[in-house]
Amino acid sequence: MTFYTHIDKTPIFSKKVRSYTMSRIRKTNTKPELLVRSYLFKNGFRFRVYNKKLLGNPDIVISKNKIVIFVNGCFWHAHKKCKYSKMPKSNTSYWIPKILKNVERDVRNKKKLKEFGWKVITIWECELEKKRFEKTIKKTIDKVNKRV
Repeated sequence: MTFYTHIDKTPIFSKKVRSYTMSRIRKTNTKPELLVRSYLFKNGFRFRVYNKKLLGNPDIVISKNKIVIFVNGCFWHAHKKCKYSKMPKSNTSYWIPKILKNVERDVRNKKKLKEFGWKVITIWECELEKKRFEKTIKKTIDKVNKRV
């Protein structure tokens, strides 16, 4: 893999490598989503995934309790004060509007879902790191159980 570096040692990939890397990023069935789904299923929760009829196409839908769960990537959804949510230094005319549009859409969709009586839970990618996983998943299960 060919990449260049800045003076400060941050990697800058060639256009070909960057293109390949970005093409490998999936929209559905990401590792964080699979972790959450697996844990919920093992703990007796039954759900649907990617209900296209609901705004924002939630990652997990527990219809019985009227709960939706979004498992967000910190970079793609601009998680505040997160080490994974750094804006790229190159091609900012593309990235800044793209990320801001994602954030605005998320806010709008969550507001509408709440208006329709859905409880919205957001789990951030960084919250699923080994150190924080148990705490995050227990907090999520507590939120789901409060609705029952």
